[in-house]
Amino acid sequence: MSLIAGSYEKFIWGYKLKPSNHYSSDQKTLTLTQLFSYPAHLSPITTVAVSGTAAASGGTDDTIHLYDLSTSSSLGAIHHHESSSVTSLAFYTPQNLSVPRNLFSTSADGFVSIFDADPFVLLTSVKVHKKGVNDLAVHHSGKLALTVGRDECLAMVNLVRGRRSFYHKIGKEASLIKFDGSGEKFFMVTEEKVGIHQAEDAKLLCELDGKKRILCAAPGENGVLLTGGEDRSITAWDTNSGKVAYCIEDAHSARVKGIVVLTKNDGGGTAENPYLVASASSDGVIRVWDVRMAIKEKPLPLAEAKTNSRLTCLGGSSIKSFKRPRIGDSAPKGEEKASTEDS
Repeated sequence: MSLIAGSYEKFIWGYKLKPSNHYSSDQKTLTLTQLFSYPAHLSPITTVAVSGTAAASGGTDDTIHLYDLSTSSSLGAIHHHESSSVTSLAFYTPQNLSVPRNLFSTSADGFVSIFDADPFVLLTSVKVHKKGVNDLAVHHSGKLALTVGRDECLAMVNLVRGRRSFYHKIGKEASLIKFDGSGEKFFMVTEEKVGIHQAEDAKLLCELDGKKRILCAAPGENGVLLTGGEDRSITAWDTNSGKVAYCIEDAHSARVKGIVVLTKNDGGGTAENPYLVASASSDGVIRVWDVRMAIKEKPLPLAEAKTNSRLTCLGGSSIKSFKRPRIGDSAPKGEEKASTEDS
């Protein structure tokens, strides 16, 4: 199981989660072994993504950096977004594969870019929003993605044809969007609220109130959605009933900036430890939790790492893969940015 975190100080941090080999008085049974740490970007890192041994980071320096976690090495950078910050990254890994098929990136100029992941080569870029894209969620089929942007709109991208197929004004700016595990629902975060929508027609099923601003979210098993933010806690919502399933209060001493469900079905098959969740906070601390303990009492973290930096994002994967990622030369000749924005 691998984790990477990005920071405001331009550093990328890589960790491997392993069983602890020594007795610990604070009951930590796992350890986060550092793989690498160095200033990968020229300005703050805004987003990271992981799938198997492949990892990517994006920042306000308009570049995407790629990593091979099996060798703890950098594969190089993609200078595609020109003069626009990278706002989100997502891998698509089919359930029958242990390596990603595609990498998707969004930018502050409203574009969604689609890359082949073997090797990493740009396939196409689509103008989806009139302003910056805040987040992107890829359906488990790999055929479509949903995006939300600063233009207060929700959009759907046809990933097969490489064009926008839906664009709707929602009247408020959503910061995050996620599909549930089945792909039948999606979650849209606006400030402290989470809207649960039916994927087929975007119908609002119910709305969750997080009290304070939500900064990160991750879908779990059996209809559970985990959120974190300014309340410094990790809250697990039962999206079927709209109620809180359990909560790790004061999980961190600062804002929670990233949550990763390390054992969800992200393409790697059956999980070995189906209860592990990792979180990162803006004071530089990464923690790993057994969420079963949160149902009974306030749990202690199973593992902890202190980066002494202002973390901005967290990514992770439990997929086991022995294939090394590689980067391509360039985009295909004649490839142009496609615009589907309404005039």
